[in-house]
Amino acid sequence: MHKDTKRREALLYHAKPTPGKIQVVPTKKYATQRDLSLAYSPGVAEPCLEIAKDIDNVYKYTAKGNLVAVISNGTAVLGLGDIGPEASKPVMEGKGLLFKIFADIDVFDIEVGTKDVEAFIQTVKNIAPTFGGINLEDIKAPESFEIERRLVDELNIPVMHDDQHGTAIISSAALLNALELANKEIDKVKIVVSGAGSAALACSNLYVLLGVNVENIFMFDKDGMLTTCREDLSDLQKRYAKSCEPQSLKQVLVGADVFLGLSVGNILTPDMLLTMKNDPIVFAMANPTPEVDYNVAINTRKDIIMATGRSDHPNQVNNVLGFPYIFRGALDVRAKKINEEMKMAAVRALAELAKSPVPEQVNVAYGETKLNFGRDYIIPKPFDPRLISVVAPAVAKAAMESGVAQVEITDWEKYELDLLDRLGSDNKMIRMLMNRAKTNPKRVVFAEADHLDVLKAAQIVLEEGIGVPILLGNKEIIQELKTEIGFDADVVIIDPKTKEEDGRRTKYATSFWETRKRRGITMLDAEKWMRERNYFGLMMVNEGEADTMVTGYSRSYPSVVKPVLEMIDKAPGVSRIATTNMMMTSRGPIFLSDTAINPNPTAEDLAKIALMTAKTVRMFGMEPVMAMVSFSNFGSSESENPKKIREAVAYLHKYYPDIIVDGEIQTDFALNPEMLKSKFPFSKLVNKKVNTLIFPNLDSANITYKMMKELNKSDSIGPIMLGLDKPVHIFQLGASVEEMVNMAAVSVVDAQEKERKFKKAINK
Repeated sequence: MHKDTKRREALLYHAKPTPGKIQVVPTKKYATQRDLSLAYSPGVAEPCLEIAKDIDNVYKYTAKGNLVAVISNGTAVLGLGDIGPEASKPVMEGKGLLFKIFADIDVFDIEVGTKDVEAFIQTVKNIAPTFGGINLEDIKAPESFEIERRLVDELNIPVMHDDQHGTAIISSAALLNALELANKEIDKVKIVVSGAGSAALACSNLYVLLGVNVENIFMFDKDGMLTTCREDLSDLQKRYAKSCEPQSLKQVLVGADVFLGLSVGNILTPDMLLTMKNDPIVFAMANPTPEVDYNVAINTRKDIIMATGRSDHPNQVNNVLGFPYIFRGALDVRAKKINEEMKMAAVRALAELAKSPVPEQVNVAYGETKLNFGRDYIIPKPFDPRLISVVAPAVAKAAMESGVAQVEITDWEKYELDLLDRLGSDNKMIRMLMNRAKTNPKRVVFAEADHLDVLKAAQIVLEEGIGVPILLGNKEIIQELKTEIGFDADVVIIDPKTKEEDGRRTKYATSFWETRKRRGITMLDAEKWMRERNYFGLMMVNEGEADTMVTGYSRSYPSVVKPVLEMIDKAPGVSRIATTNMMMTSRGPIFLSDTAINPNPTAEDLAKIALMTAKTVRMFGMEPVMAMVSFSNFGSSESENPKKIREAVAYLHKYYPDIIVDGEIQTDFALNPEMLKSKFPFSKLVNKKVNTLIFPNLDSANITYKMMKELNKSDSIGPIMLGLDKPVHIFQLGASVEEMVNMAAVSVVDAQEKERKFKKAINK
């Protein structure tokens, strides 16, 4: 992407439609005068009086217990340095966003206008009654050490400087597992640290707590090795100072077991790598350029165990693996502080999680056949849904055992289930979808590329590494629009109507006619159709000149689906094409079928739609739990629709007993576990979380998904085509850029899945 375009896009993201990235949302009803009188005067006086009697009641009657302050003075913002408190606010809002989406913790970001340590400390202490915890962020060293130390000592709520301890906790978990794989004893390893700032010191301190011998840690900053002869060292740095013998990084690395990089890119050369001991452990975490390039490192040492700070390589040391869940656990037991025991508990929980069997959802997200504990998987992936239910309880238990918890959790099973329920409101599925698409990008035909929004979507697909666009449309218009939006990448542009495409049109027409000549299609029809973009693009997919196609932005769904059904065969064994929509709801993703194709499916059709939908749900790494919905509950009506649903369910129960499906059932019972268990304890859906609804007809499915989309502002991906032999998908008329990017990602993942199945069939 052109630098100016990227800058404009970033600024637009933060400015529109509402400035900033977070907002305050009411959690109580406020529609009536009675509601308002309870929310404020006179009703609000009652909780005020209760808190005045017992200050701990503040956790009962206010949001304090789930509210964290992200606080900075803007003196060390990212790699931008001392840019001031106002300029740090976008970063602090971003941290708040991560707290919310990964651990359902609410955040107020606080930017403090002082560099004076004492003034900063007093400011935080004065506002601390508002919050359940304090996350310090982007404060320069050495002041950050004193600020954190004082606030931890002087406040009775959790305080943590994530820049230090987040990296320390994640890398410590990685170190434990790397040492296990390398069969090395922690108290004997030699560690060389490049960097002597807050993160490097926090990592080293935690390594020592884990059992590393402090004498075996050799630390370097920009001026060389820390030695007792240097007068510029802080008290914390002096712990790692060695004798005054001058030694270079290259010299000290000879015979080292571990290299920890928190400094600058490309300072560790292949020659230096070769001098390290067998099975060297290298954590090169400078961003965006690591201390040694990943590919250079693994090609230099086949026995290396490596981690970086980057998401495009194995073993990403990412703070988001830690801070949301550490604060979650601390808040839930009202810990007075985040102590070393709690940090160590997080370390060991992360290390152990990496050894546990990985859920299929995570394998799907990262395009892996099977993630297993090993050199390329020593710490969990950020998309692992188990993180919150593993790390937060470990931290909470450590707080209780170390005496800093003020509330006890007794039912740990319920607590873990409650934690998992907190994750239903975010868009992890979309992030996982994008991540999977990027693992094996495909060639995507955009059949309406001379529309500005479609071209923007194609640009994002290319720049995000989701796929490689092939643009169909008027070349002159597309080039003008590309210039307008700064889309300067060299991509294939084809206008099917031009003379230069005569040869390909004829080839496509002949190929299509040969397969359809006994179905009423003439050669003249085929030649005429190949001048149309949708037909031309579909033949590109059929002929293997593209992997997938998306279309439908500028035309009605029925007019676009017609050529698809004419040109693309059904998948083997499929007799009915259908569609499903994935809705991002507050309870997590829910699939709705069939939302676009079949007006009034039979019982047999419904069973087949359910089976195809189940395959798609699994494609997203989820196990389908399907309710076939109606206005009736389990035989309460003998009308036509409930009757055909009962027949479909009976068929599925008989021939596919392993699929979790039941009905006919009313939607509220399907989605309310307590109601269902109370009234229909025999249902196969009892104690299950329904994630798929199969509707009796097109009216009910289409109305439901569009109502959810508009009234609840639920993000929707779809309609996703089911049952086609080739990966082709159709936008809704006038789809947004974001919706088109999402559908393109679905199309790429669909192409990956069909390619995988084809290779599997060939290998058999």
